[in-house]
Amino acid sequence: MNMFYSKNIQDTLKDLNSDPLKGLSSEELEKRKKKFGDNKLASQKKQTLLQLFIAQINDVLIYILVAAAVISALVGETSDAIIIAVVIVLNAVIGIIQESKAEHSLEALKTLSTPKAIVKRDGELTEISSEDIVPGDIIIIDAGRYIPCDLRLIETANLKIEESALTGESVPVDKSSSLILEDKNIPLGDQKNMAFMSTLVSHGRGVGVAVATGMNTEIGKVASLLKESKKELTPLQKKLEQLGKILGIGALGVCAIIFIIGLLQKRDLFEMFLTAISLAVAAVPEGLPAIVTIVLALGVQRMIKENAIIRKLPAVETLGSVNIVCSDKTGTLTQNKMTVTKFFADKFLGNIEKLDINNLTHKLLIENLILCNDATYSENNKTGDPTEIALLDAGIKFNLFKDELEKIHSRINEVPFDSDRKLMTTVNKYNDEFYVMTKGAVDNLIKICDNIYLNGKVVPLTQEIKTSFLDAAASMSKEALRVLGAAYKKVSNAHVEIDNLENNLTLIGLVGMIDPPRLEVKDSIAECKKAGISTVMITGDHKATAFAIAKSLDITQDENETISGVDLDGISQEELNKKIDNLKVFARVSPEHKVKIVKAFKSKGNIVSMTGDGVNDAPSLKIADIGVAMGITGTDVAKGASDMILTDDNFSTIVSAIEEGRNIYNNIKKSILFLLSCNLGELIAIFIAILLGWSSPLRSIHILWINLVTDSLPALALGIDPKDKSVMDEKPRSPKENIFTGSVMYLALNALLIGALTLIAFQIGMTKYSGSLMHAQTMAFMVMSISELVHSLNMRSKDKSIFKIGFFTNRALVISILLGILLQNIILFIPALRNVFKVYFLNAYDWMWIIILSLMPLLFNEISKLIKKKEK
Repeated sequence: MNMFYSKNIQDTLKDLNSDPLKGLSSEELEKRKKKFGDNKLASQKKQTLLQLFIAQINDVLIYILVAAAVISALVGETSDAIIIAVVIVLNAVIGIIQESKAEHSLEALKTLSTPKAIVKRDGELTEISSEDIVPGDIIIIDAGRYIPCDLRLIETANLKIEESALTGESVPVDKSSSLILEDKNIPLGDQKNMAFMSTLVSHGRGVGVAVATGMNTEIGKVASLLKESKKELTPLQKKLEQLGKILGIGALGVCAIIFIIGLLQKRDLFEMFLTAISLAVAAVPEGLPAIVTIVLALGVQRMIKENAIIRKLPAVETLGSVNIVCSDKTGTLTQNKMTVTKFFADKFLGNIEKLDINNLTHKLLIENLILCNDATYSENNKTGDPTEIALLDAGIKFNLFKDELEKIHSRINEVPFDSDRKLMTTVNKYNDEFYVMTKGAVDNLIKICDNIYLNGKVVPLTQEIKTSFLDAAASMSKEALRVLGAAYKKVSNAHVEIDNLENNLTLIGLVGMIDPPRLEVKDSIAECKKAGISTVMITGDHKATAFAIAKSLDITQDENETISGVDLDGISQEELNKKIDNLKVFARVSPEHKVKIVKAFKSKGNIVSMTGDGVNDAPSLKIADIGVAMGITGTDVAKGASDMILTDDNFSTIVSAIEEGRNIYNNIKKSILFLLSCNLGELIAIFIAILLGWSSPLRSIHILWINLVTDSLPALALGIDPKDKSVMDEKPRSPKENIFTGSVMYLALNALLIGALTLIAFQIGMTKYSGSLMHAQTMAFMVMSISELVHSLNMRSKDKSIFKIGFFTNRALVISILLGILLQNIILFIPALRNVFKVYFLNAYDWMWIIILSLMPLLFNEISKLIKKKEK
């Protein structure tokens, strides 16, 4: 790479054939795209098919199946060994397919959450994906953004960049575009006229020209340092992994017990081997891990369509437990379309339409708000803070345009806005003089003003005038208006020390603006209340403004539930913890206060969701149980620290995500309980048969078929069960709640019922066809399989009747049941398959019993639901 740090700005732009005013043209852009490609780092080498296959079979449950296949082959049961081998391969293939789908989903997520960059192209400022940047692009950078590529800075204003990702230096580096470094071996940390990819703008703003992209950047050269994060298992997946190990050990234990019982009963050793294999297979819910992964992946895809990107899978589960939603006001609860509606200047308070542009004070007020402003405004494009865009909108009403005004009164110096000062200052040229233009929070601004501009003259700021200003601000705030003050002073020299700019100012006036609540938010807050979720509003606005908006949204009707940032500073964390249950609105809050608020809510055992968009919001997003970043206004840092990103910045999307999270968890629970009740039913049937001295009612090949084919399809269909409309009528789920909480008895009774029905079918077969074990096993096989298929209908709700829910509200489940029955019949009707599965062709008498017994789980559960309803 050329050493651009040793070149001046003009030579750099010449080398890159780039125009700082217009940026690149569309034609030039296409040429460079072809030459340089996408601005992204090379991804990690993908695993081979063999590596993926080995990863899939590296599991305790699979080892048990492998052992069962080997033993089957050794004892001459070749068909069993082949079927078990097929099951293992099929499981691995399904796993690989699912994993590749998940990878594609992840790629889609990466695309959705790729950092954006503001570039100048064809003379227009546009926001693009950082991957589309090419060398020579003119890039605008500001606080909170990651640097999208390597840049030679061509303009800087109090710019500081945190370069720890590249240099390890944690202290932000001051940057200056005017520097030219002569030495040819300057370390990266000292290249103060450069900005590097993946570093973070912590303060100020600047403009740079792209000098290197993708793997040609400094971070690209050390890309090996940027290791991809390991796959993150959800708490549920971890529990299931643990359950799998327990089931595996349990299966081996049961096999040993059965083997001992068989020896005591002086049974045939060969027969006992086959029975032990059957039991091992029955204990293993083969489809469980794949089904949970598929349901989670499908749920995440659904949430993307509903404007919520889940960055971390555990968030899906945590969403169902959220009982406190802390939300920013601006843009989340409101429309983020600020409009200036009132002003106060020259002792006049009124609607903005009454402003007289010929009045010197009124005119200077509007000029101040346009010049002390970082937003940009063109016919097709508005970029910047919504408050600042609203101020430019107000100027346009009086034919004052920022571009034209800045040509006359160019900006010479500036002090950017920050959340501690709550002020912004620029120095603008007015003929032979320089005006220091300051705007910001009224209470902060009035402290640094000594004079006031009245009737075109500067007069001392008396206590009486100060009171009238504060009264006007309070009057606007009561109407839920956000109030900004404007002040100025004249200086003879543009290069005044920055520390001396914001003092001895002259107050000009105030403007009040409103950001109206989103229409749908009030309903969402009401839905939260119903669901046992408390909505908390956090805002930088005044207490009066905050309360007015909170009242209109029905967050609170009591002003005592409002607290300001100043009050928060005055109390300790312990004191806030005690008071937190009685607080709903936090006003004049800085991002640092958010951590204190989250800790207080969490101290009471709450599961807290917190929204944020700024650089300083990252700590509170990380400490919250669900950190929610804004997709539109959010900085890259906020997005990186979050668990979920809202692509529409809308509060209602958080509520939809909570509802979706609850439904996903409930559906996964249905699938797990269904599979385990079926597996337990199989275990019970074989175990009791052996204890009673009977032959095994099921062969291992039968159990494998049921587990992999007949059960897996309904389990998957249960995982995509339609949304339960009453899910938001329930209280949030406790995070300590086990998957079996409240379901142990339900699970055990249904498993016992399925096992008992299978044994009844087996005994009917043994009695009717005393000489044919195969015939009795076929009847047991059919009842076990079809009763489990029928039982899947019960799993849709523990309380509501399937007749009330409707059979066809989950068509996938009905299809999976019919398909399962069809597959069972195919085995019976095709001779070759009959030989493999060792089953008998059944007659009408057999089918009569199979139908009666298989419908019993539905009948039993419907009666118990009816009894429960009557008891309630």
